[in-house]
Amino acid sequence: MTDGIILIDKPAAMTSFGVVARVRRVLTNQAQKKVKVGHTGTLDPFATGLMILVVGKECKNAGHYTKLDKVYEATVHLGQTSTTGDTEGELTAVSDTVPSLERVQEAIKGFTGEIQQRPPIFSAIKIDGQRAYKLAREGKEVEIPLRTITVHSLEIVDYTYPELKIRTHVSSGTYIRTLASDIGEQLGTGAYCTALRRISIAEYQVADAKSLADFGISD
Repeated sequence: MTDGIILIDKPAAMTSFGVVARVRRVLTNQAQKKVKVGHTGTLDPFATGLMILVVGKECKNAGHYTKLDKVYEATVHLGQTSTTGDTEGELTAVSDTVPSLERVQEAIKGFTGEIQQRPPIFSAIKIDGQRAYKLAREGKEVEIPLRTITVHSLEIVDYTYPELKIRTHVSSGTYIRTLASDIGEQLGTGAYCTALRRISIAEYQVADAKSLADFGISD
């Protein structure tokens, strides 16, 4: 392929840029000429699931795909916080209180509809031309402004303390790590995200995506 889109099921422990680079290398080798490949929204390294890659002339339409709604499944660990909002950060115990299912159900009701969210400092958002995560790693103060996002639906898939599994349909620009930590703050327990999988982007489904192995990529 030299033009169009490719649906990829990203594996864990790989950056989105790593996925793009590997696919670009394969397509370039196949075409025997340089092929332009881009992504339409990153997934955190620990996350898995659907990425839409744009190839060739379709790269000019990357912004269209970036703005589409997304559906995620996530596992939220209650009782602790993480400096990064996920498993890669420094953990701090907050509370050993075990909220009831009814309490959790009541808490998440406040996170549907149009809400304000502050993206995590360990994110790819640019602050004064630099990535926020880079500034954070350098120990610099990072102030990320609130943004308005829409959570169309948020449901509990399973709750066995301390693990809360959720499924959520959100607008572009929503950070599930932040949603997890905000839920923990609302419960008074603290929380961070231990697993995250993107199931769909608008009508595009991860079930229809290719794995890197389908491209002969083993790492």
